[in-house]
Amino acid sequence: MRNEEMLLIPGPTPVVDSIYDALASETRSHTDPRFVAIYKSAIEKVRQMLKTDGEVFVISGSGTIAMEMALVNTVAAGEKLLVISHGYFGDRFINLGQAFGIEVDVLQAEWGKQVNPVEVEKKLSEGNFKAVTITHADTSTGVATNLDVLVPIIKEAGALVILDGVCATAAMEEDMNKTYGDVDAKIDVVLTGSQKAIGVPPGLAIVAFNQSALEAREKIERVPAYYCDIYNWIPIMNDPSKYFATPPVNLIYAFEEGMRLVLEEGMENRYKRHFAYGRAVRAGLAEYGMKAIANEEVAAATLSCILYPEGINDAAFRSALAEKGLIVAGALAHLSGKAFRIGHMGNTTVEMLERALVLIGETLNEQGFSVNTNKAVEKFQEYALAVKN
Repeated sequence: MRNEEMLLIPGPTPVVDSIYDALASETRSHTDPRFVAIYKSAIEKVRQMLKTDGEVFVISGSGTIAMEMALVNTVAAGEKLLVISHGYFGDRFINLGQAFGIEVDVLQAEWGKQVNPVEVEKKLSEGNFKAVTITHADTSTGVATNLDVLVPIIKEAGALVILDGVCATAAMEEDMNKTYGDVDAKIDVVLTGSQKAIGVPPGLAIVAFNQSALEAREKIERVPAYYCDIYNWIPIMNDPSKYFATPPVNLIYAFEEGMRLVLEEGMENRYKRHFAYGRAVRAGLAEYGMKAIANEEVAAATLSCILYPEGINDAAFRSALAEKGLIVAGALAHLSGKAFRIGHMGNTTVEMLERALVLIGETLNEQGFSVNTNKAVEKFQEYALAVKN
């Protein structure tokens, strides 16, 4: 990669040369047949990745736009939404729903833990919930959701499953054709962004609706949105030569290349690689006395939130790493200053993650903490090298 730094944050993530090359291709008209063909290919590749029989949307915007599109097209004002939150980004659905007059209820887990499925079942038994939002991997905590447990519970209650895959899609299984314990127990909506496990620069919102979610849109008389109304986008997604809003031409080039790389690696290979790399990073950091707030049973494959040992100055530590060319992220909310977040997704390699582990060990030693870098690397390799590409 031509990147000068190792960008190991929860997103954006490292970009490989072929994606940069695609991004730098000549800008053409959004109605040019050559661009239209690339746009069609990108949309089809998302459909293949998520295995949906519904509609796929690839539009200019962030993950927040994707969240909004998912919500306003399935839940009308006055209808009930249950938010299952495992951290800061799960909580965002609360404000989103309230902004559109949706009646929002929420189940919030202690940071680092999952919401108790019994509580979900109890809450849904109150009835009349139109949809439930789930954050597959919360970017603030590194906690992953157990879809095998939650999806059947939600569908049994007759609600739609809206899955926020921003920090999971292309790294953790999100198969919209998969049944979870019952023939009707499927994920209805998946939303994500371009800049995390897909490994493309920020700027694209990606949303997929299955047939049940499309039926929910049909029943909403008026969507309180224009740009985010899927009825304005379906004609374009089916025929990108048509016009609604100008797409980000060069970013679509890059995204199509990113999706080509995703599918070329193979989804099962990607799931295994991300699982192994996440476990390896956490195991290596544990040798430094750095513990993830999410234990392995609930830890995400894509990023980890790591608590500092006593005495670490967050700003000084991350600044020292940055001087060495390693960028990690600070923690959010009440964990700010007490932890850092490290991404291990997308185009990251085993060599990159191992180098990061070494730099973290060196920095700890320079700041007065005695740690064994070799031992940490050995522990990392124990888990990571089994899936080295």
